[in-house]
Amino acid sequence: MAPRPRPVKSLVALVAVAALAVAVMAGCAGSGGVQPVARAESKDRVTASDEPESMRRARVRLELASAYFARGQVTVALDEVKLAIAADPSLSEAFNLRGLIYANLGDERLAEESFRNALLLNPRDADAMQNFGWYLCQLKRYPEADSLFRQALGVPQYRDSARTLLAQGLCQAYAGNLPQAESTLLQSLQLAPGNPSTSYHLAEVLYRRGQHERAQGYLQRVNGMADMASAETLWLAIRIEHRLGDGPATQALGRRLISGFPTSREATAFQKGAFDE
Repeated sequence: MAPRPRPVKSLVALVAVAALAVAVMAGCAGSGGVQPVARAESKDRVTASDEPESMRRARVRLELASAYFARGQVTVALDEVKLAIAADPSLSEAFNLRGLIYANLGDERLAEESFRNALLLNPRDADAMQNFGWYLCQLKRYPEADSLFRQALGVPQYRDSARTLLAQGLCQAYAGNLPQAESTLLQSLQLAPGNPSTSYHLAEVLYRRGQHERAQGYLQRVNGMADMASAETLWLAIRIEHRLGDGPATQALGRRLISGFPTSREATAFQKGAFDE
Protein backbone atom coordinates (compact mmCIF):
# COMPACT_ATOMS: atom_id res chain seq x y z
CA MET A 1 0.00 0.00 0.00
CA ALA A 2 1.39 3.39 -0.94
CA PRO A 3 2.00 5.86 1.88
CA ARG A 4 -0.02 9.02 2.09
CA PRO A 5 1.67 11.91 0.30
CA ARG A 6 3.87 13.95 2.57
CA PRO A 7 5.43 17.31 1.75
CA VAL A 8 8.89 17.19 0.35
CA LYS A 9 10.97 19.79 2.12
CA SER A 10 12.24 22.43 -0.24
CA LEU A 11 14.67 25.20 0.58
CA VAL A 12 13.23 28.55 -0.36
CA ALA A 13 15.78 30.45 -2.39
CA LEU A 14 16.94 33.73 -0.90
CA VAL A 15 16.74 36.92 -2.89
CA ALA A 16 19.26 36.89 -5.72
CA VAL A 17 20.71 40.28 -6.56
CA ALA A 18 20.61 40.79 -10.30
CA ALA A 19 23.91 41.47 -12.03
CA LEU A 20 24.01 44.43 -14.39
CA ALA A 21 25.83 44.01 -17.67
CA VAL A 22 29.27 45.57 -17.97
CA ALA A 23 30.16 46.94 -21.40
CA VAL A 24 33.63 45.92 -22.56
CA MET A 25 35.40 47.92 -25.25
CA ALA A 26 37.93 46.07 -27.41
CA GLY A 27 41.25 47.82 -28.05
CA CYS A 28 42.62 48.17 -31.54
CA ALA A 29 46.24 47.22 -32.11
CA GLY A 30 48.33 49.21 -34.56
CA SER A 31 51.96 49.72 -35.48
CA GLY A 32 52.36 52.14 -32.61
CA GLY A 33 50.95 49.77 -30.01
CA VAL A 34 47.56 49.85 -28.35
CA GLN A 35 45.64 52.87 -29.47
CA PRO A 36 43.57 54.77 -26.90
CA VAL A 37 39.83 54.33 -27.12
CA ALA A 38 37.06 56.59 -26.02
CA ARG A 39 35.99 55.95 -22.44
CA ALA A 40 32.53 54.46 -22.16
CA GLU A 41 30.30 54.56 -19.15
CA SER A 42 29.57 51.16 -17.63
CA LYS A 43 27.24 49.97 -14.94
CA ASP A 44 28.60 48.05 -11.99
CA ARG A 45 27.07 45.08 -10.24
CA VAL A 46 24.52 45.77 -7.53
CA THR A 47 26.01 44.79 -4.18
CA ALA A 48 24.91 45.14 -0.55
CA SER A 49 26.31 48.69 -0.39
CA ASP A 50 23.98 50.01 -3.09
CA GLU A 51 21.06 47.61 -2.71
CA PRO A 52 17.80 49.60 -2.51
CA GLU A 53 16.43 49.87 1.00
CA SER A 54 13.14 48.26 0.00
CA MET A 55 14.95 45.24 -1.43
CA ARG A 56 17.10 44.95 1.69
CA ARG A 57 14.04 45.02 3.95
CA ALA A 58 12.27 42.44 1.78
CA ARG A 59 15.30 40.13 1.82
CA VAL A 60 15.61 40.31 5.61
CA ARG A 61 11.89 39.65 6.06
CA LEU A 62 12.07 36.71 3.67
CA GLU A 63 15.00 35.19 5.56
CA LEU A 64 13.05 35.53 8.82
CA ALA A 65 9.94 34.02 7.24
CA SER A 66 11.94 31.05 5.96
CA ALA A 67 13.46 30.46 9.40
CA TYR A 68 10.10 30.64 11.16
CA PHE A 69 8.51 28.32 8.61
CA ALA A 70 11.32 25.78 9.04
CA ARG A 71 10.66 25.80 12.79
CA GLY A 72 6.94 25.22 12.29
CA GLN A 73 5.90 28.74 13.35
CA VAL A 74 3.63 29.08 10.36
CA THR A 75 1.56 32.09 11.42
CA VAL A 76 4.65 34.13 12.29
CA ALA A 77 6.20 33.10 8.98
CA LEU A 78 3.11 34.33 7.15
CA ASP A 79 3.32 37.71 8.88
CA GLU A 80 6.96 38.06 7.84
CA VAL A 81 6.36 37.03 4.24
CA LYS A 82 3.53 39.57 3.99
CA LEU A 83 5.97 42.27 5.12
CA ALA A 84 8.52 41.05 2.55
CA ILE A 85 5.95 41.35 -0.25
CA ALA A 86 4.86 44.77 0.99
CA ALA A 87 8.49 45.94 0.83
CA ASP A 88 9.11 44.43 -2.61
CA PRO A 89 6.02 43.18 -4.52
CA SER A 90 8.27 41.88 -7.33
CA LEU A 91 9.98 39.32 -5.08
CA SER A 92 9.03 35.98 -6.61
CA GLU A 93 10.73 33.99 -3.84
CA ALA A 94 8.40 35.57 -1.29
CA PHE A 95 5.33 34.42 -3.23
CA ASN A 96 6.87 30.94 -3.50
CA LEU A 97 7.20 30.76 0.29
CA ARG A 98 3.73 32.25 0.67
CA GLY A 99 2.44 29.36 -1.41
CA LEU A 100 4.14 26.83 0.86
CA ILE A 101 2.69 28.51 3.93
CA TYR A 102 -0.87 28.60 2.62
CA ALA A 103 -0.52 25.00 1.46
CA ASN A 104 0.49 24.12 5.02
CA LEU A 105 -2.56 26.00 6.32
CA GLY A 106 -4.86 24.19 3.90
CA ASP A 107 -5.91 27.29 1.97
CA GLU A 108 -6.00 25.92 -1.58
CA ARG A 109 -7.04 29.14 -3.30
CA LEU A 110 -4.32 31.33 -1.80
CA ALA A 111 -1.67 28.63 -2.12
CA GLU A 112 -2.28 28.22 -5.85
CA GLU A 113 -2.57 31.98 -6.34
CA SER A 114 0.79 32.47 -4.60
CA PHE A 115 2.62 29.88 -6.70
CA ARG A 116 1.18 31.32 -9.90
CA ASN A 117 2.25 34.83 -8.88
CA ALA A 118 5.77 33.55 -8.19
CA LEU A 119 5.97 32.10 -11.70
CA LEU A 120 4.47 35.20 -13.29
CA LEU A 121 7.21 37.27 -11.66
CA ASN A 122 9.94 34.76 -12.52
CA PRO A 123 8.95 32.19 -15.17
CA ARG A 124 12.32 30.44 -14.69
CA ASP A 125 11.93 29.85 -10.95
CA ALA A 126 12.48 26.08 -10.86
CA ASP A 127 12.05 25.98 -7.09
CA ALA A 128 8.55 27.46 -7.40
CA MET A 129 7.77 25.03 -10.21
CA GLN A 130 8.71 22.09 -8.03
CA ASN A 131 6.80 23.36 -4.99
CA PHE A 132 3.72 24.09 -7.06
CA GLY A 133 4.01 20.70 -8.76
CA TRP A 134 4.23 18.89 -5.43
CA TYR A 135 1.25 20.83 -4.13
CA LEU A 136 -0.84 19.88 -7.18
CA CYS A 137 0.27 16.28 -6.74
CA GLN A 138 -1.18 16.27 -3.24
CA LEU A 139 -4.45 17.47 -4.78
CA LYS A 140 -4.22 14.51 -7.23
CA ARG A 141 -3.84 16.85 -10.20
CA TYR A 142 -1.16 14.54 -11.52
CA PRO A 143 -0.77 15.64 -15.19
CA GLU A 144 -0.39 19.30 -14.16
CA ALA A 145 2.08 18.35 -11.46
CA ASP A 146 4.17 16.25 -13.84
CA SER A 147 4.26 19.08 -16.35
CA LEU A 148 5.65 21.47 -13.71
CA PHE A 149 8.31 18.97 -12.64
CA ARG A 150 9.40 18.63 -16.26
CA GLN A 151 9.55 22.40 -16.65
CA ALA A 152 11.72 22.70 -13.54
CA LEU A 153 14.09 20.01 -14.83
CA GLY A 154 14.34 21.88 -18.12
CA VAL A 155 15.58 25.13 -16.55
CA PRO A 156 19.23 25.60 -17.59
CA GLN A 157 21.82 25.13 -14.83
CA TYR A 158 19.20 23.97 -12.34
CA ARG A 159 21.12 22.47 -9.42
CA ASP A 160 18.37 20.58 -7.59
CA SER A 161 17.41 18.08 -10.26
CA ALA A 162 17.81 15.12 -7.87
CA ARG A 163 15.30 16.66 -5.48
CA THR A 164 12.80 17.42 -8.25
CA LEU A 165 13.17 13.92 -9.70
CA LEU A 166 12.43 12.49 -6.26
CA ALA A 167 9.24 14.57 -6.02
CA GLN A 168 8.26 13.66 -9.58
CA GLY A 169 8.88 9.94 -8.97
CA LEU A 170 6.79 9.99 -5.80
CA CYS A 171 3.98 11.74 -7.62
CA GLN A 172 4.10 9.19 -10.44
CA ALA A 173 3.88 6.41 -7.83
CA TYR A 174 0.85 8.06 -6.20
CA ALA A 175 -0.74 8.26 -9.64
CA GLY A 176 -0.20 4.50 -10.05
CA ASN A 177 2.41 4.83 -12.81
CA LEU A 178 4.93 2.50 -11.17
CA PRO A 179 7.21 1.78 -14.18
CA GLN A 180 7.71 5.51 -14.78
CA ALA A 181 8.14 6.13 -11.05
CA GLU A 182 10.89 3.50 -10.92
CA SER A 183 12.71 5.10 -13.87
CA THR A 184 12.44 8.60 -12.39
CA LEU A 185 13.61 7.55 -8.92
CA LEU A 186 16.58 5.72 -10.44
CA GLN A 187 17.56 8.95 -12.21
CA SER A 188 17.33 10.82 -8.90
CA LEU A 189 19.47 8.20 -7.17
CA GLN A 190 22.10 8.43 -9.90
CA LEU A 191 22.43 12.15 -9.22
CA ALA A 192 22.39 11.76 -5.41
CA PRO A 193 23.49 8.17 -4.63
CA GLY A 194 23.54 8.68 -0.87
CA ASN A 195 19.98 9.94 -0.50
CA PRO A 196 18.19 7.52 1.90
CA SER A 197 14.75 8.96 1.11
CA THR A 198 15.15 8.14 -2.58
CA SER A 199 16.42 4.64 -1.76
CA TYR A 200 13.44 4.00 0.49
CA HIS A 201 10.84 5.20 -1.99
CA LEU A 202 12.50 3.31 -4.84
CA ALA A 203 12.42 0.15 -2.68
CA GLU A 204 8.73 0.73 -2.03
CA VAL A 205 7.98 1.08 -5.74
CA LEU A 206 9.93 -2.11 -6.49
CA TYR A 207 8.06 -3.91 -3.69
CA ARG A 208 4.75 -2.86 -5.19
CA ARG A 209 5.95 -4.14 -8.56
CA GLY A 210 6.81 -7.51 -7.07
CA GLN A 211 10.58 -7.06 -7.46
CA HIS A 212 11.32 -8.01 -3.87
CA GLU A 213 15.01 -8.87 -4.14
CA ARG A 214 15.83 -5.57 -5.82
CA ALA A 215 13.75 -3.74 -3.23
CA GLN A 216 15.63 -5.57 -0.48
CA GLY A 217 18.98 -4.34 -1.78
CA TYR A 218 18.03 -0.67 -1.83
CA LEU A 219 16.36 -0.81 1.57
CA GLN A 220 19.26 -2.56 3.29
CA ARG A 221 21.36 0.53 2.64
CA VAL A 222 18.86 2.66 4.56
CA ASN A 223 18.28 0.34 7.50
CA GLY A 224 22.02 -0.23 7.74
CA MET A 225 22.37 3.39 8.90
CA ALA A 226 21.26 3.62 12.53
CA ASP A 227 20.28 7.29 12.24
CA MET A 228 18.21 6.71 9.10
CA ALA A 229 16.21 3.61 10.01
CA SER A 230 12.64 4.37 11.06
CA ALA A 231 9.47 2.47 11.82
CA GLU A 232 8.43 3.00 8.20
CA THR A 233 11.69 1.71 6.66
CA LEU A 234 11.84 -1.29 9.02
CA TRP A 235 8.22 -2.20 8.32
CA LEU A 236 8.84 -2.18 4.57
CA ALA A 237 11.90 -4.38 5.09
CA ILE A 238 9.81 -6.79 7.19
CA ARG A 239 7.18 -7.08 4.47
CA ILE A 240 9.87 -7.69 1.86
CA GLU A 241 11.48 -10.47 3.90
CA HIS A 242 8.05 -11.96 4.54
CA ARG A 243 7.36 -12.05 0.79
CA LEU A 244 10.77 -13.66 0.21
CA GLY A 245 9.91 -16.32 2.78
CA ASP A 246 12.78 -15.51 5.13
CA GLY A 247 11.23 -16.12 8.53
CA PRO A 248 14.34 -15.50 10.67
CA ALA A 249 15.05 -12.18 8.94
CA THR A 250 11.41 -11.17 9.30
CA GLN A 251 11.45 -11.87 13.04
CA ALA A 252 14.82 -10.18 13.58
CA LEU A 253 13.60 -7.02 11.90
CA GLY A 254 10.37 -7.25 13.86
CA ARG A 255 12.26 -7.33 17.15
CA ARG A 256 14.24 -4.30 16.02
CA LEU A 257 11.02 -2.49 15.10
CA ILE A 258 9.36 -3.21 18.45
CA SER A 259 12.50 -2.32 20.39
CA GLY A 260 13.10 0.97 18.62
CA PHE A 261 9.53 2.09 17.89
CA PRO A 262 7.24 0.25 20.35
CA THR A 263 4.27 2.65 20.07
CA SER A 264 4.29 2.97 16.27
CA ARG A 265 1.42 1.73 14.13
CA GLU A 266 4.00 -0.34 12.22
CA ALA A 267 4.93 -2.20 15.42
CA THR A 268 1.24 -2.86 16.07
CA ALA A 269 0.78 -4.15 12.52
CA PHE A 270 3.75 -6.49 12.91
CA GLN A 271 2.40 -7.92 16.14
CA LYS A 272 -0.92 -8.55 14.43
CA GLY A 273 0.81 -10.18 11.47
CA ALA A 274 -0.81 -7.67 9.12
CA PHE A 275 1.93 -7.91 6.50
CA ASP A 276 -0.27 -7.14 3.51
CA GLU A 277 -2.08 -4.08 4.84
